[in-house]
Amino acid sequence: MKALTLTEAGGPQKSHLAEHPLPEPGPNEVRVKLRAAALNHREIWISQGMYPGLQLPCTLGADGAGVVEAMGAEVDTALLGQEVVLYPGLDWGDDPAMPRADFGLLGMPGPGTIAEYICVRADRIAPKPQHLSFAQAAALPLASLTAWRALTTKAAVRTGDTVLITGAGGGVASAAMGLARAMGATVYVTSGNDATLDWAREQGAAGGVNYRAEKWGKELARLSGGVDVVIDGAPSGGFAEYARALNPLARVVVYGSTGGHSFPVIAAELFLKNLVLTGTNVGTQAEFAQMLEVVANHRLEPAIDRVFDFADSVAAFTHLAQGHGIGKTVIEMNH
Repeated sequence: MKALTLTEAGGPQKSHLAEHPLPEPGPNEVRVKLRAAALNHREIWISQGMYPGLQLPCTLGADGAGVVEAMGAEVDTALLGQEVVLYPGLDWGDDPAMPRADFGLLGMPGPGTIAEYICVRADRIAPKPQHLSFAQAAALPLASLTAWRALTTKAAVRTGDTVLITGAGGGVASAAMGLARAMGATVYVTSGNDATLDWAREQGAAGGVNYRAEKWGKELARLSGGVDVVIDGAPSGGFAEYARALNPLARVVVYGSTGGHSFPVIAAELFLKNLVLTGTNVGTQAEFAQMLEVVANHRLEPAIDRVFDFADSVAAFTHLAQGHGIGKTVIEMNH
């Protein structure tokens, strides 16, 4: 079979489609014929040699959807032929509050999804939401799971909350928009692009502000009337501005460090408003199942920027690295 393989660090151009043996499922495993995979910025960091615990060579990709076509011993034969989406994590552990120190993901150290086939444990697949195509389902795992855990486990979003989602065009941010609205929240967004703000309003956001404008936090406070929850993947560029719009007891959840690894916090603002500032990453299998249920029940569709053919996987990778539009970059396997 073919798979997008990285043998040395040096950026997306170092990846290539290579031949690998067809994987055989072991006990409690299934082999999935992949129909689509999605890229994350994680793959860029891996290709640049900047990812913790880097192990090369590796097959890239943590997001995937396909059809169960073979199984090992002790697997329910009813799974054969099922359309599924893959949980992207490996060995979260027993504590739902925090993954194990050796927690990992598909696509390094686990097998990658940008491949024709993959073998995973049978308990790490879930039924594909019926209203989604394989490309749409493949766009869900990492981004939507991260957004769901941020909104629920970390922020405890309630009906009626006002939620600010920064960087509206990104994968996690665009997923969080739909999930937050399904939970009964009023959503506001930020973006550096007015066209993206227009798109967000079309998707149901109550409003948005351009973070390139001066004192945009004041405009956010005026528009929103105060923010209860923030889902933020780039706090270094935004926290100091939106902090002025936070209500007492607001919860700020950080899931990324785009633009910088540190940001200033005014201690008095933190303790006088009794703010909660916390971080999150990925999520448990239970949270993955909850997210998929909400996606199915509300018929949510992830935003997709562009779909590439499997033969153009390297071009897809380069497209993501050079900047992309709204939503996820997806690769389809035509087999």
